[in-house]
Amino acid sequence: MKKHFNIIIAGAGGIAEAVAMILLEWSEVTPSLFIGDRTHSKANKVVNWIKMGTTKSCSVTDFHLAEEGLTDEMAAILRQGDIILDCLPGSQAPRIAQFAKDFHLHYANLTEYVAETSTIMALAKDVKTGFILQTGLAPGYIDILANGLFQQFCIDYKVDTVDKLELKVGALTKHAVAPHYYGFTWSPVGVATEYIKDTIALRNFTKTSLPSLSERAIIIIDGIAYEEALTSGGAADLPEALLGKVHSLDYKTLRHSGHYAWVQEQLSNLDNSEDAITKLQQKMELAVPHIEDDQIILYAAVEGKDAEGILRRREIAKCILSQKVGKHQLRAIQTTTAAPLAQAAQLLLENDIIGVILQSQIEPAKFLNGNYMVRVYGKR
Repeated sequence: MKKHFNIIIAGAGGIAEAVAMILLEWSEVTPSLFIGDRTHSKANKVVNWIKMGTTKSCSVTDFHLAEEGLTDEMAAILRQGDIILDCLPGSQAPRIAQFAKDFHLHYANLTEYVAETSTIMALAKDVKTGFILQTGLAPGYIDILANGLFQQFCIDYKVDTVDKLELKVGALTKHAVAPHYYGFTWSPVGVATEYIKDTIALRNFTKTSLPSLSERAIIIIDGIAYEEALTSGGAADLPEALLGKVHSLDYKTLRHSGHYAWVQEQLSNLDNSEDAITKLQQKMELAVPHIEDDQIILYAAVEGKDAEGILRRREIAKCILSQKVGKHQLRAIQTTTAAPLAQAAQLLLENDIIGVILQSQIEPAKFLNGNYMVRVYGKR
């Protein structure tokens, strides 16, 4: 940020902590932050944690973000804000977006939830500010990276269609043990949701819905074998944006081998009830530990024939580890999710943007080489 802004962060979890630290430590002009959560004590705890960890002189205020309605305290803070960064569960996104619309604030969120994203797009049709949706890691960074790969491939090889566009991300532990071969590094409900909800992909140049956890396969990245499977949400709006241009496009989640077989076993004991996500989450939380020492493995590839008919493939793979921001060591999932959110905030606050911006509409080179992004992901 090159000017002073008042930034409201909705939520007080790990990503809220990380985006607050990143904004305070890496902005040219330190913003004022307001952090709200339905549990006020949790917001207060995060504010104290931030103040202990930052090296900057700053203003960070906690407040009670009521689960329903609008309190006088909330209204007062919303009137002061320039933007809301929504770090709450995806189910809350339409409500927070409505606050942004009502109080004429910019808005950016992280959620991969498809229905909630559609709801926000509808309510934002007549907004006077900018809304950037699904701007985390996946959806988010991986979509912009893949879209940039596609665009450059078409320019370099003088084509306008490709055979494949592949997006893959894994939030993984460094070690994995039987029977689950996994450790939670982020939201358990988010994991359960992406395993159960259908995914949107392109097949034969046509948008289609496919079951999550299908099309399992092994991929070797930097000499290490991972298992991949389709999961929901990670493709963002690319299936719509690249309709007719890509024969096959999909997002897959990377896991250590053996994990998906274990998940499938848990699902075989569940009926197809509406609370399947909750039941899977509960089963997983009984068996799977939360682990702090994490890594992010990401991979994007484009494949197709050039103008001469020669089959070409371009790939980008990265492994992101934990990183110190200020005085705090942040997990890889925190920095990789929070950096795109901070970059989106800068894009909205420092440009004349009105209406909804989806991942396919963000200029890849400029965004990926932004000041917050490069510190986490390196130069594109």
